[in-house]
Amino acid sequence: MHEYDLLVVGSANADLVIGLDRRPGPGETVLGSDLRVHPGGKGANQAAAAARLGARTTLLARVGDDAYGRMLAEAQRDAGAALAGLLVGPTDTPGTVGKDGIRVPGATGAPEAVEGKDAPTGVALITVDAAGDNSIVVSPGANARLTPDDVAAARGLFQAAAVVSLQLEIPLETVAAAARAADEHGARLVLNPSPPARLPEDVLALCDPLVVNEHEARLLLEAQSLSDDPEEWATALLGLGPRSVVVTLGAEGALVAGPQVGAEVTDGVGMVRVPSPRVQAVDTTGAGDAFTGALGWRLGRGAGLEEAVRYAVRVGSFAVTRAGAQESYPTAADVETATGHAPAQGAEESAR
Repeated sequence: MHEYDLLVVGSANADLVIGLDRRPGPGETVLGSDLRVHPGGKGANQAAAAARLGARTTLLARVGDDAYGRMLAEAQRDAGAALAGLLVGPTDTPGTVGKDGIRVPGATGAPEAVEGKDAPTGVALITVDAAGDNSIVVSPGANARLTPDDVAAARGLFQAAAVVSLQLEIPLETVAAAARAADEHGARLVLNPSPPARLPEDVLALCDPLVVNEHEARLLLEAQSLSDDPEEWATALLGLGPRSVVVTLGAEGALVAGPQVGAEVTDGVGMVRVPSPRVQAVDTTGAGDAFTGALGWRLGRGAGLEEAVRYAVRVGSFAVTRAGAQESYPTAADVETATGHAPAQGAEESAR
């Protein structure tokens, strides 16, 4: 049995959110709402979503030795994730943040340090206008210091994980190193290329699945002329080399494509549309991360891809009924109560 159902390698940010009636023009100042600070970052969101569902999970990420870093560590711990992979500041190595959480600068046994010096926690500056549209500026901070050396130092985490989940809010060379480490240790790889970027062919070939929304699919396939047919996107994406593909379709659910998917298979590949429950959406922030975290967890527990996507769609649909990102994520009991479906009990080991 693996120690972790899911190892998430990715970003951890403090989301600083201000509401306003309208965005300012050049040189203009406007008044906004009180500042709200939330834990965020695609990696931290996915780990928190999986942990709240009951997954044995940990996050390999780098935060600053500052107040935002401590907030993010506490949010992971509160969600139920292990802190074994959380790195602090520019030089910390995996495993030095224990069960008691992130160290406090100046505390007994901790080195004296200036808050956030050299590698402050990543921050997303978010403004939301009266129509609900947002504008986001991200300062990567410590996320940009997560390196292939950190991946190598975290070898034990990769050995202990059934599934590894990646996104692209950390350096691409680190993403590639993590994908190869997952393959080396026999872990299944889930990769969401967000924000979209060109990936090495050998990394694409390890994705099982590659998870994209319409925007990401079109950017990855920018050289191709595409219709509005998600099945066409999935076929084209499979042509890039991943073992399987999941296209998320918002309120319409998701499309699953790959070997042994569905009843009708053409050239070894099947496709299935998975509908989403009808809900009243309140806030879609972080819903895609909830979907991917749930997907990784179910795969890590031995579910087949189609079954895992069906569960992840229910988790994502629940998340949009609450405001915020991590604070909107459901427990397994929430999902069962809302949809009347409990996850099937899969094998403890994931199948490649």
